Amino acid sequence: MSGYRTEECVIVGGGLAGASAACVLGREGRSALLLERDLQLRHKTCGEFLSVEAQAYLAHLGIDLEGLGASRISRLRLYHREGQADAELPFLARGISRKVLDETLLQKAVAYGARVVRGATVRSIAADEAGIRIDAGPFGKIQTETLFLASGKHDVRGVKRSASGSINDLVGFKMHYRLSERQRAALDGAIEVVLFDEGYAGLQLIEGGIANLCLVVSRNRFEHVGKSWTGLTEHIVRESPLLAGRLRDALALFDKPLSIFQIPYGFVHQPEAIEAQGLYRLGDQMGVIPSFTGEGMSIALHSGCLAASIFLRHSCTGGDFHRKMASDIRRQVRLAFLLNKAARYGPGQSALFQICRTWPSLMRQVAAFTRLREGSMQSALALP
Repeated sequence: MSGYRTEECVIVGGGLAGASAACVLGREGRSALLLERDLQLRHKTCGEFLSVEAQAYLAHLGIDLEGLGASRISRLRLYHREGQADAELPFLARGISRKVLDETLLQKAVAYGARVVRGATVRSIAADEAGIRIDAGPFGKIQTETLFLASGKHDVRGVKRSASGSINDLVGFKMHYRLSERQRAALDGAIEVVLFDEGYAGLQLIEGGIANLCLVVSRNRFEHVGKSWTGLTEHIVRESPLLAGRLRDALALFDKPLSIFQIPYGFVHQPEAIEAQGLYRLGDQMGVIPSFTGEGMSIALHSGCLAASIFLRHSCTGGDFHRKMASDIRRQVRLAFLLNKAARYGPGQSALFQICRTWPSLMRQVAAFTRLREGSMQSALALP
């Protein structure tokens, strides 16, 4: 096609899903071009919690979490007002910032032979029976038979998701803190989930002893406090003495919090007959699980590794991948979706907290039920 250059396969997005696909393809000697819109990777609104499944994928890709200084997390604490429920996690989790992890994965992809272009913003994508055409602005126009779409929660014109039936009235925030030595020591080894009116927050350590506070709140509640991060945190710490104590004398490490609006929790992509067979939707373009499960990063890695593995088998298509991914994550996303709805409002929060405090083992079971199955992972880790 005139004005287009041809590539064997293109990856749009350099986050966990896109970078993991690039690693697998590059390691198998395939020509993979990855387009990342940011010149330098940045922090992202993310809980930064790595389940045992996420760790398995990263080890498969050659990432050394110990060398990156990832924290160790073995306990879950649930707080509602002045109450506390505590349970041991069914696995040893790790904590690491997305900025460090994404950069490490992209560097690994380059080492494996993938071509990574930064500062390349994809303006639109046309995917149909004639193939896939990408308008990457100043970087040029590209034609390919295979596209791995890993643009995260941001849709690209021409291939937008249909997120009907999902929850999209939530606002997500993230802030890194350097806690006082006493509070850092108290948090060490645990992830703390705080339920507050119309939302919830997660607090844990990542590399360097830094604390990551990530929360979601209804748009209505955020507007009620004046659309202000300061106003929101003041309201939350009044409801949660524990969080107030943790943040006392803490140093905020960002000038302002990271934020994201209209998060489509509960979304799982359903392939359409007219969709181009060479299109593979990865990460949040495939499915969005509520953040408090801690499984979002493993689902992103799973999608990248599975899509690349299916592509390498030649006989499989994007439609095959989408059906397999939907089967792998639908149960977990649905359960997390229902729990998310219960955990957002007073009666549901109180009931959920009382059940967890009475039967702490339930928190372990929920953590297990929202994880990827071992059989699903075997398919993603198997190469031809």
